[in-house]
Amino acid sequence: MGAQVAGSPAEVPASKPSRAGRDLRSAILVGAGLGAVIIVSLLTVRQTFIGIVAAAAAVSTWELATAFKKGGINVALWPALIGGQAIIWLSWPLGRDGMMTTLVVTVLVCMFWRFRGGSDGYLRDLSASVFTVVYVPLFAAFAAMLVVPEDGAGRAFAFILGVVLSDVGGYAAGVFLGKHPMAPTISPKKSWEGFAGSLVAGVVGGAITVTTLLDGQWWHGALFGAAIVVTATAGDLVESLIKRDLGIKDMGTLLPGHGGIMDRMDSLLPSAVASWLLLHLFVP
Repeated sequence: MGAQVAGSPAEVPASKPSRAGRDLRSAILVGAGLGAVIIVSLLTVRQTFIGIVAAAAAVSTWELATAFKKGGINVALWPALIGGQAIIWLSWPLGRDGMMTTLVVTVLVCMFWRFRGGSDGYLRDLSASVFTVVYVPLFAAFAAMLVVPEDGAGRAFAFILGVVLSDVGGYAAGVFLGKHPMAPTISPKKSWEGFAGSLVAGVVGGAITVTTLLDGQWWHGALFGAAIVVTATAGDLVESLIKRDLGIKDMGTLLPGHGGIMDRMDSLLPSAVASWLLLHLFVP
């Protein structure tokens, strides 16, 4: 980001995209604000984190359904929204049983809801509806389940910090060292050097957070961090594929420097699943 020029307000250049294609100033401010909200929730009443997850999932579901609509695909929006909220909130008291039972009911409602549109495009729309429910609220429910145990705040911190470190490490290494594209036809700005930076930051960060916050083994933390880097990177590439297929740049415009909420959830959603599974295994 270039230095500002002294003078009148008209002479001061507007915030420019960074070399990685972001409005870095806005992205940092928004990211810091979101991070502060999450930290406060986890340090006070950790269950409020579930409300944050539910709200983010609701907005993301709406953004994804809107994006599909631009591509001529009609998601069963109300069943996806209502069923998605039920999936997340019931995962808290009922765990996996409540989550999966609600998922099945939601899919059934989506099947019946689409009857009104007739046979034309039925499988296309139903597939998009089921994908939306699984990809957003079901994956998000694993993040909600992280805070259920007594050490849930630490688990959620490990998850969030793992994704943040993957993003920051990859961004820094990619901007300064990136030369070899990782997936040029999907996300041209991603490089193998950036992935290596993510891996270093994720492994070191995972080892530290799992040992200090959860009293786990350092090598469990290193494996946890590496897994989060893989899922976060893959999640980002998945959303890039979706956006390229639909011919859109961002899922929304709600967050300056980031796009929509869904543009921030892409790496978090699959990482939530990996986090819950690995921490459930490593930290009983």
